[in-house]
Amino acid sequence: MERHLTILIAEDEPNDVLLLRKALAREGIDNPIQVVNDGMEAIKYLQGEGQYVDRAHYPFPSVIFTDIKMPRMGGFEILKWLHTHPDCSVIPVIVLSASAEEKDIKQAYELGANAYLVKPATLGELQEMMRVTYQFWKQCAKPVIPGNC
Repeated sequence: MERHLTILIAEDEPNDVLLLRKALAREGIDNPIQVVNDGMEAIKYLQGEGQYVDRAHYPFPSVIFTDIKMPRMGGFEILKWLHTHPDCSVIPVIVLSASAEEKDIKQAYELGANAYLVKPATLGELQEMMRVTYQFWKQCAKPVIPGNC
């Protein structure tokens, strides 16, 4: 992640979004952040459909944080969809879930997740998790990502 690159958060819990925004801000991570409430909205965002057609207001994401359990369509379905769209399958996807179940972790990686993080209990722990995640992705070489899937 670099400062000018957009973070897309797919999360249905407003409190989790607020905590994630706060943790990122406390670490000085001021990347543009876009939020969608479920996997269906994430896919519309990636395709630039509906309200997301205006890339000036809804820039294409450089990284995706997704929960796995959301209404209508969850994070596993986002991962499956990305896998079928080769141009966009290179977008780093970080699963951020309350589930520490082995089957969920395994499935996320099988579907192409780049990382699986279990939501911590405190804001301080989330802040540290975001610091480490940001520092890691900042160092990684990243492919050019198209403007739409």
